Amino acid sequence: MDPDAENTDDSTTAGLQLSDAEKDALHDLQLAVEHLHRGYGALLECHHEVGHAMDQVADAEDRLREADHETWANDLRDEYLPAGSIGDRWTYELIEEFSDGFLRELTDFEATVRDELADGQGHVTEREQQRRWRERAEGWKDE
Repeated sequence: MDPDAENTDDSTTAGLQLSDAEKDALHDLQLAVEHLHRGYGALLECHHEVGHAMDQVADAEDRLREADHETWANDLRDEYLPAGSIGDRWTYELIEEFSDGFLRELTDFEATVRDELADGQGHVTEREQQRRWRERAEGWKDE
């Protein structure tokens, strides 16, 4: 932490002395990473749904072949089943690129900033809120 940084708040969290701007930046970065993880989860859900759909397409190919509709069955086999869902890419490729690329890079960036400003401590804003609410609660015993 920059010792010359203006501190507009006297509150501390586990010995940390952060300015309001630093706390806000940490909070924003942490929320961004949490939302990226939620987005990743949505990508996984899409990947699984597309996978199930493709299994059903493969079943339809078999059923069409059983019903002597070779041309349609061949179209599924040759055009749809090997195709990617976005361009020529399968959903697992999108998952890997997202998780190994942007998600990992921003998560690592957030961790670097948190390490530098808050000694690696996460949820600084929430920890301060917890401390304040516990301090004002009658009979609260911090265990």
